Amino acid sequence: MGVAPTILAVAPTLAIDVGTSMTRVANESEGLIFAEPTVVAIDTRDGSVVALGREAVELVGRTPRHVVAFRPMHKAATTDFDVAARLLHGVLDRCGMGRFSRPRVLLTVPASATAIERRALRQAARRAGAAHAHLLEAPIAAAIGLGLPIHDPVASSVAVVGAGITEVAVISIGGIVSLASIRLGGDDLDADISAWVRQHADAVITGTTAEALKVSVGTASEHARPRRAEVPARRATDGAPFTLVVSGDDVHLAIADHVHQIVRASSDCLADAPPDLAQDVLVHGMHVVGGGSMLDGLVEQLVERTEVPVHTCDASAEAVVLGAGRCLEDLGRLSQLFASAER
Repeated sequence: MGVAPTILAVAPTLAIDVGTSMTRVANESEGLIFAEPTVVAIDTRDGSVVALGREAVELVGRTPRHVVAFRPMHKAATTDFDVAARLLHGVLDRCGMGRFSRPRVLLTVPASATAIERRALRQAARRAGAAHAHLLEAPIAAAIGLGLPIHDPVASSVAVVGAGITEVAVISIGGIVSLASIRLGGDDLDADISAWVRQHADAVITGTTAEALKVSVGTASEHARPRRAEVPARRATDGAPFTLVVSGDDVHLAIADHVHQIVRASSDCLADAPPDLAQDVLVHGMHVVGGGSMLDGLVEQLVERTEVPVHTCDASAEAVVLGAGRCLEDLGRLSQLFASAER
């Protein structure tokens, strides 16, 4: 009587982009399968997770004092290891990874992340239940997601404008040749708008309202068409609620300094690139991704400052995690990319 062959289960693999504002997950077969805020609500009495993602955001201000919403990432770095592990555990569970799944995960990190930041994210993933945790630098992941020839001896330029960090990279032969990184992104623009409203309108608005203003009337250009929006606010002096009218010019003035720094990072990166690779970028252009890249007028500002063509894509906010997801198909062949990211 023959012996039945042993069937070895293949561990599931996931690509995870734990961003300052949003956490996104992709797999090989379906692409994007999870995209929710990087927020987890915890009952501080017993440490249990009450909610995560959108549900946790909706609980803010509506729960007893012992239920607190935490954001474990700041400026694209893990600021609370334990909360980050709890968040990732909940994310894996929501993605169908049960207690015994022990998936392999590919995590994206900023190219400028320190060794401590990289190690903290990997350890948080392992504590959350991952059997193996590899890292991939976000600009390279974005380039892969865009289908750029990163392994060829030609320059590919990518700018990733996130919520907490902006990175611009020139990539060639599988590595980053030139990098400009600033811990500044969309969340800083929201804070700029809130601060401007308080200073110039004696009003207080929520972070969600500030973001809505950025999206609806915000612009990086001085010459955009006039737009206005009405938003709920309360007076800073007496707390009375009222409707605040904010113009696009107001928002532009509020965010102008930080937008200038984001744009300058792009030109700084190209200035540091070797002449031959800079010439490639001049011909093929720069690709801009990330949620912050959708700010009205930003592309025009980049073109004016860098004098190179600037390209966008439809799935801008998801480009990094989708690129990492494409790597799941051939983790072995791309191991060198992970090794450089795990330094």
